[in-house]
Amino acid sequence: MTRPNVDIHGLISQFQAAEKFKDLSWKGNFGDYINMVKEHPEVTRTAFQRCFDMINSYGSGEYTEFKKKVTHYKFFDDERNNGKDAVFGLDVPIMKLVNAFRSAAEGYGTERRVILLHGPVGSAKSTIARLLKKGLEAYSKIEEGALYTFTWTDTGSNRHGFLGKEVEEFPCPMHEDPLHLLPLEIRDKIIDELNRGGKSKYKIRIEGDLCPACRFIFRKLLTKYEGDVNKVLEHTEIRRLVLSEADRIGIGTFQPKDEKNQDSTELTGDINYRRIAEYGSDSDPRAFNFDGEFNIANRGIVEFIEVLKLDVSFLYDLLGASQEHKIKPKKFAQTDIDEVILGHTNEPEYRRLQNNEFMEALRDRTVKIDIPYITKLKEEIKIYKKDFNEKKIKGQHIAPHTIEMAAMWAILTRLEMPKKANLSRLQKLKLYDGKTLPGYTEDNVKELRKEAVREGLDGISPRYIQDKISNSLVNSKHGDAGCVNPFMVLNELEGGLKHHSLIVGDEKKKAYKELLSVVKQEFEDMVKSEVQRAISADENALARLCANYIDNIKAYTQKERVRNKYTGQDEEPDERLMRSIEEKIDIPESRKDDFRREIMNYIGALAVDGKQFDYKTNERLHKALELKLFEDQKDSIKLASLVTSVVDKNTQEKIDIVKSRLIKDYGYCEICSSNVLNYVASIFARGDVKGK
Repeated sequence: MTRPNVDIHGLISQFQAAEKFKDLSWKGNFGDYINMVKEHPEVTRTAFQRCFDMINSYGSGEYTEFKKKVTHYKFFDDERNNGKDAVFGLDVPIMKLVNAFRSAAEGYGTERRVILLHGPVGSAKSTIARLLKKGLEAYSKIEEGALYTFTWTDTGSNRHGFLGKEVEEFPCPMHEDPLHLLPLEIRDKIIDELNRGGKSKYKIRIEGDLCPACRFIFRKLLTKYEGDVNKVLEHTEIRRLVLSEADRIGIGTFQPKDEKNQDSTELTGDINYRRIAEYGSDSDPRAFNFDGEFNIANRGIVEFIEVLKLDVSFLYDLLGASQEHKIKPKKFAQTDIDEVILGHTNEPEYRRLQNNEFMEALRDRTVKIDIPYITKLKEEIKIYKKDFNEKKIKGQHIAPHTIEMAAMWAILTRLEMPKKANLSRLQKLKLYDGKTLPGYTEDNVKELRKEAVREGLDGISPRYIQDKISNSLVNSKHGDAGCVNPFMVLNELEGGLKHHSLIVGDEKKKAYKELLSVVKQEFEDMVKSEVQRAISADENALARLCANYIDNIKAYTQKERVRNKYTGQDEEPDERLMRSIEEKIDIPESRKDDFRREIMNYIGALAVDGKQFDYKTNERLHKALELKLFEDQKDSIKLASLVTSVVDKNTQEKIDIVKSRLIKDYGYCEICSSNVLNYVASIFARGDVKGK
């Protein structure tokens, strides 16, 4: 069979952006740059200012959570990469991080600190660092994020040889701002002139001096031209600077190695022995490679992976780089840098830092941002649905609640046991997730969060959950299960605890297993409720039942009569109806008045906030109404007959209708809908039909 030829040249031409390449390759002289600075002062921003503006360029939104205003920064949704590195459920820690950038951008002192992301393994510290690095790369490629550097040139027939025998161009090895070329004695006057008119929210500032190599060349030319700075500047070419981690331009990453192999030159550069022959001396800065992580990250950001595992000699370099914005290359004077220093570390290393009195200077120069595990169920679920969804998992089905139950267990392991005796961990999880519980207000939830000092800093990592869901998918694919259900994943989670390297002590393993039992019970209650809803499956009937109940308890609490819609007569509140609903959730006779007043207060509080009452937002009432409706309709289908081998045709038809509702409305497939019906039928066969 003849295959059609692919027009590769046509495809490349179609997708390449020649105009954009032209913009990114802009070159000009020093005068062009000064005019640009006057028109667009933001090109001279510091690294922190650029990073802060980059985050804000993606927009933000505000919402209120437990009476606290929270800002959500859209940059961390990573929409430019289809959410590949999206960060979920960490709006509050990210707010603190962005506030640190804001403070540094305004010059309030944070720019002289190491930003330290601290938290347990797998809490998205590396992801946040990666987002910032990739974000800066992308920002430097658009007009709003443009920045510039310079190259020394010695070309044409009138070459002077000041760059070396065969060298015609010498790019600034530190990618410095061209304004560094202005001598100190004339800087202030020129900066005042450039700042006149105030077109930027930031004042133009020139901090620091030329790097040793550029300073050497500048002095050499200044001597040649007898102090004429304009003549010196004619040997410079200003060019657009595009940050790139892969090309080691403005983005650096440093990872500690074995202590015996660590060398501080990895941070501050080293002598290039091949160039010594050309330049004649190892003290000539042109013979020095300014290629340490601090050097190449100038104007951008440097990430220190597991920063507190660094050798002590490295930490001294870190102190100078953060506080003084200077580094000390071997054999050369201190060199100015402008970059965001971002480190991240896990709990054990940070505890070691706290206990080491010799590290007091580092602690003093650190802004610690806690990046805990997520403690909101709906946000934790998003992590796993990003990887385990219909687009990525082909040919296999994941039963409803499978991911939810795994996420629920993960969060339960991270929550501290509530100090209130009548509150369980599971109830606390639901409160954090925005559900309502009797007797608990937003103020109570705020108090719960305040009293739990280390919440989210311990527990199970999302990576462990992802690994076990993957195992379940593999086992399902090579077995005969057909689709992955919650019990398969929960069994994987339990089995893996034996060999979990981060769980120390049998007590903790035992506690985590007990929490798995809590999750299994919650799953049982959820699927019973779903099957019950599928059997009743009448939203209008539920709404009518709710309205009838509310009318009656309103009349009861206000000592009024209820108008009968059919007879038009005023009657006493229907006590039998009210109790038939309340008994479904075990409200005793002695507590019925409290429960009814609680519902009325809840409706009143919503009305004050301008919100309309919906029975679905009150979990207990919702469950009671469903159970009441199910009780009224359950005789029409004998689900318990599923556990026997004898099912008559009429019953089978009704069961098939329930299955179709489970598939259509709740996301089950043919296999897991049958499994869940059989599972719930076995519960009903035991007589366990009342919700908990």
